[in-house]
Amino acid sequence: MLDPRHKKVKTILISQPKPEGRSPYALIERKYKLKIDFRPFINVEEISAIEFKQQRISILNHDSVLFTSKNSMDHYFGLCEKMRLRVPDVTKYFCVSEAIAHYLQNFITYRKRKIFIGEQSFASLIPLMKKFPESKFLYPCSNVLKERPNPSLEKSGLEYTKAQMYKVVCSDLSDLSDVKYDILVFFSPTGITSLKQNFPDFEQNETRIAVFGKTTLNSLKENKLIADIVVPSKTATSMSMALDQYIKEANKRRK
Repeated sequence: MLDPRHKKVKTILISQPKPEGRSPYALIERKYKLKIDFRPFINVEEISAIEFKQQRISILNHDSVLFTSKNSMDHYFGLCEKMRLRVPDVTKYFCVSEAIAHYLQNFITYRKRKIFIGEQSFASLIPLMKKFPESKFLYPCSNVLKERPNPSLEKSGLEYTKAQMYKVVCSDLSDLSDVKYDILVFFSPTGITSLKQNFPDFEQNETRIAVFGKTTLNSLKENKLIADIVVPSKTATSMSMALDQYIKEANKRRK
């Protein structure tokens, strides 16, 4: 029996800025002759040096830094520049993925001896961090992540400090008359919050929702919405891969 929600896909809204250059989403758009729109549901804003100093955190008292996103890296080095701090050459960097580690080349001379790379999850960094039990770890993050518990860190027994270095706020989507797309795609819990804030009367009905990550999935469930596509999965490690698989099946079975 066919899943009644597994209907043909003609339109998709991705809650992120449109990628620059070649994109797998453009290939999907052409391949299935459908429409994909991009619209950021959240905005990332910097905080001032004064706002940061109110947290009473000394950046240079930490010899290791954790990076889970390019945003955290941009604002960490941006704040250091604002505050005229020179990051010591001996600082160790722990990056949640290879892509984020490579992004470090924009800020430092890339030396593998002080860069440690996880496997796409925060938990995968913990064994690497435990090799340096005497280190003091700094975790640059947003206002949202600072308030959210991190079980992996809390159970590690390591000395760490969460430091808010930027803030994430909901975008104003009032110019969108509605969100009646076949699929809505979200990558963070804040994206779900923005949906509900901008469209308090939103009803999912036949709209399919795709989510990336456990925290985004949990936020969706808390808002009593249905996740039709969850990434990563056993068959799809990226959102574009998952969408391709879903559309191929849905559009084949639902002419």
